[in-house]
Amino acid sequence: MASAAPAPPPPASLKRIVTASLIGTTIEWYDFFLYGSAAALVFNKLFFPDSDPLVGTLLSFLTYAVGFAARPLGALVFGHYGDRLGRKKLLVLSLLLMGGATFAIGLLPTHATIGTAAPVLLTVLRLVQGFALGGEWGGAVLLVSEHGDARRRGFWASWPQTGAPAGQLLATGVLSLLTAVLSDAAFGDWGWRIPFLLSGVLVIVGLWIRLSVDESPVFKQALAQAEARKADRAATAEKLPLVAVLRHHWRDVLIAMGARMAENISYYVITAFILVYATTSAGVSKQTALNAVLIASAVHFAAIPAWGALSDRIGRRPVYLMGAVGVGLWMFPFFSLIDTGGFGNLILAVTVGLVLHGAMYAPQAAFFSEMFATRMRYSGASIGAQFASVAAGAPAPLIATALLSDYGSSTPIALYVIGAAVLTVIAVAVAKETRHRDLADVAPLADADRTTAPAADARTP
Repeated sequence: MASAAPAPPPPASLKRIVTASLIGTTIEWYDFFLYGSAAALVFNKLFFPDSDPLVGTLLSFLTYAVGFAARPLGALVFGHYGDRLGRKKLLVLSLLLMGGATFAIGLLPTHATIGTAAPVLLTVLRLVQGFALGGEWGGAVLLVSEHGDARRRGFWASWPQTGAPAGQLLATGVLSLLTAVLSDAAFGDWGWRIPFLLSGVLVIVGLWIRLSVDESPVFKQALAQAEARKADRAATAEKLPLVAVLRHHWRDVLIAMGARMAENISYYVITAFILVYATTSAGVSKQTALNAVLIASAVHFAAIPAWGALSDRIGRRPVYLMGAVGVGLWMFPFFSLIDTGGFGNLILAVTVGLVLHGAMYAPQAAFFSEMFATRMRYSGASIGAQFASVAAGAPAPLIATALLSDYGSSTPIALYVIGAAVLTVIAVAVAKETRHRDLADVAPLADADRTTAPAADARTP
């Protein structure tokens, strides 16, 4: 017989938890996106100087994609221990790893100093970044989802999601400021290091805040129940979270992966590849392109909680589908507006694209959390989200740049994003609505390797 669900935390406690998750994810995404922007702007010259400009950019984006390749491994490792030891401990570790790697990039010698060892070391540090981020996302959204008010879970869980545009805003803002006050020579020589070294200060702040929050009450209850079952049954071994996920939640993992396709690909085309396309094809300056992404990211930040709140009213699936369809329909107007070279049109193109992206990204945290049982939720949500990133976000700027190089046109790139949108629409259309699920009830039955309880779909009080 299931025990009573833990009482929701008081509003002040919940706001502190949301703040801790938001600041932590902002720092992690700042570190991750900073690399993407630097890859588009300067890494091709600093670490791949023997290549022609477009090939150098491709190689630079290849090291960018390597970070995504490490994210599934981070999802597996952090998901396993997060489901065994708790969300909070693993979130502290992920922040330390990400911040340390980013700070080290700021100290890294370039190709001119140490030759081919420079891109090798850059790739290693990018792998560490990807590994850390692979474990960060699942823990951050679960910590809020499992603490929060079930009736407003979509809204509260969307706040850690705003860490992505906040990190993008911070990274782009710092780069934009530096490119505005420094000459191209000074920025390429030493100015690019400043944002990476700044990560050291941000990590100290993030750790101080993240260490102040409590472990998820839903997880603590599930852990106590698991310990009691083992004691009652002569310490019968509990299934590994990964094994349980693949046995009972494989369909949910595939749905999560499909749902991520349009969300992930469109985001990196809109925010990372645009720095290449706008400067090479539309004749826009680096400063103008960065400013457009900066303004659009601010709007994106505000739109995400609004979409999350809407998902509490009409469901996760309808909001997600609106975003996927909208992004697909927007791609041709997106590139047409950029081609004009006008700053206002550039802002409009990126802003509308990110607002539509937010319709997918906002409900994603609650949607994925509600798919999985408590003792396998960190593993399930992380695996579904991060394995998709290898096929989606990782190669997106690389594929877009290659298509531009081969065809000299934005049409194949638009079709690429539209194809991803179709995959996402199919995945979300076959998913079940989850907004009425009580996370305390979405748990295995007495046997850890049995399917989830029928009460999983019961409406919350």
